[in-house]
Amino acid sequence: MAILVRERSKITTKGQTTVPKAVRRALGVSYGGEIAYVVDEFGRVSLLKAEEETDPVIEGFLAFLAQDMVRNPANIAAFPAGLAERMTALTDGMNVDLNEDIDGAVTL
Repeated sequence: MAILVRERSKITTKGQTTVPKAVRRALGVSYGGEIAYVVDEFGRVSLLKAEEETDPVIEGFLAFLAQDMVRNPANIAAFPAGLAERMTALTDGMNVDLNEDIDGAVTL
């Protein structure tokens, strides 16, 4: 296997690292792009350009919703203002950092 690019980067205390520009170029990934890490049985890590993954269940549900909107347009209604106000009141003062690390296990 020929080595095309070899770079190093440090891992921060938050477990983050900067992917060197030469590696991003080799992968064809720019700002905002995603990479996938693959670790094999020998502990070797490969970085790959992440391909968009689709979930067949979500895709099926979205297709169902689209068909239902076409078949039953009378069922489409504006989001109730009262519900929006209630949601705003319940989340008032909450600060969420979407880039913050999640501690512990996550169950979806």
